[in-house]
Order: sequence, then C-alpha cells, then structure tokens
Amino acid sequence: MASFVPLIELSRCRLDGGTFVEIAGRELAVFRLGDPERVVVTDNACPHASGNLSGGSVTDGTVTCPWHAWVFDLSTGQCTRSEDARIHLYTVEVRRGVVHVDLDSS
Repeated sequence: MASFVPLIELSRCRLDGGTFVEIAGRELAVFRLGDPERVVVTDNACPHASGNLSGGSVTDGTVTCPWHAWVFDLSTGQCTRSEDARIHLYTVEVRRGVVHVDLDSS
C-alpha cells in the first residue's frame, strides 16, 4: 500500500526544470514538466558520479546531469548512454497544489 508524504508546493517547482528537496534524510530532485504536464521525482544523485540532477537541464522529457552530461529519460529513468544506468522514479501525486511522494515506491 502506498504511503504518500507531502514534499513541496507545486508552485515552488521550476517549470521545465529541477528543484532540490531534502526529506527524511533523502536528497530528491523534483521535475515539473510542461509538455505533457506532469511531475517526476527522482533521487538527486546521478548514478554515474553523484552529480546534482536537480541542477541539470531539462529538454524534451529528459534531464542532463550537469557534471558529465549523462542524459536520463524522465518517463522511464533509463540513461541514453548506458543500458545499465538508470535513475529511480518515485510514485507521485499532486493534491491541492502540493506534490506528494511515496518514498517506499520502487
């Protein structure tokens, strides 16, 4: 059963960009995408070298790590450079303008 916790107000999230949030000892990146409109939450650390994904550039539904330019699909978490690299995507709901995340989702 999902256990959602409030994470951040949607209005505080950059449109078509990343926002850093720390909760329960976890560093997360929140991506608010405009086309199609959706919110994606991932771990903030790039699996390649722990780069700050929330500071990466967002284009066409992907995020590019600012450290070594690894690109991740925000729909699947898959890296475009390596079949073995991916980012974790958390289950997300937006309720009354607040992003909620299931920290136990896999």
